[in-house]
Parts: sequence; C-alpha cells; structure tokens
Amino acid sequence: MNRQQQKLKTRRAIIDAAFNLLDEQRSLSSVSLREVARAAGIAPTSFYRHFKDIDELGLTLVDEAGLALRQLMRQARSRIDAGGGVITTSVNTFMEFVVANSNEFRLLLREHSGTSPAFRAAVIREIQHFIEELSDYTANHTELSGNLASLQAEAMVRLVFSAGAEAIDASPAQREIQAQRLIQQLRIISKGASFYVSKA
Repeated sequence: MNRQQQKLKTRRAIIDAAFNLLDEQRSLSSVSLREVARAAGIAPTSFYRHFKDIDELGLTLVDEAGLALRQLMRQARSRIDAGGGVITTSVNTFMEFVVANSNEFRLLLREHSGTSPAFRAAVIREIQHFIEELSDYTANHTELSGNLASLQAEAMVRLVFSAGAEAIDASPAQREIQAQRLIQQLRIISKGASFYVSKA
C-alpha cells in the first residue's frame, strides 16, 4: 500500500470512528478529538494530518451522511423505474436507511437544530440537495411545473425527515405503522399538487 492509499485509509478510519461514537446519547459536540483518534487507532497528533480540527471533521460527517442518503434514494429511483411504486418504494428505502445508518441520520437531525451555525448550514445544504433532486425527478416524470414540483418536493422532504425522527428509535412494528402513515400523507400531498394543476 502506497502513502496516498494509507492516508485515505486512515482518513476513512477517522470518519468511521467518529460516526461510531455517535448514538442516541451523544452528539457531535460532545465527542472529543482524542476520543476519535483513540477509536481510529491513531495518535491525536496524526489527526491533524487529515483534518484541521474537530469542526472540519464534523462538516465532513454531515456531507457524508447527506451523500449516503442521496445515493440510497437514487437507488430507490432505479427500483421505481424497474416497476416499483414511487412513494412506497421511496418510503421503504428511506426507512431502511434510518435503521441501517441510525448514527448518520441522528447527526443530520441533531445538527439541523444544533448550536453550530456551520453545522446547521451544512445540514440545510444537504436537505436542499435532496429537495432539488426530488424536484427534478418529479418535474421530469409528471405534469407539474418546475416551481410546483419544487414546492411539492420541499413539503415531502420535510415530512419524511420528521417521520424519520420518530422512526429512528421505534420498534419494527411501530416503524411499519409510521411508514404506512407516511405513505398515505405523501400520497395526499401528491394528489393535492395534481389537483392544483388540473384547476390551474
């Protein structure tokens, strides 16, 4: 393994260690640089070869969490294109992400309303990316105008994130009930947008 590969491997270990330290009790602001370094198996001084400080690591975690979610939803759209229902497939995929990546989703939820302006801005940016992708998909697959597709996407994404906050610590049975309710709510939003077009 050359030096560049080793550097990338160590950087990945730091990111993974930081995610693993986050849970239902711990937020990003309560995790120290020394803890992350210890969990990653490196000396604290080695941390600075990869990140300027713990805040830069935090911004990277937000970016990674948002990217992971967007990539998963892109896969959902592939499943939709193969014949799955748009809303049901999207909700099921999102709930899978919440369960499999609970620390990543908790990070997005917490920092969205956290004390760090930089982290809040980063999460808002990730949510906006999510809205824009859904808006583009909707505009390309329905009769909605770009503006209406954007309004619908924003309403849907905010509702989905709110549902995710409830689902993250729920039992599988509770989560299934929440998913079905979310599917119905999203269908109502979608029908409302279609009705708006028909009356325009």
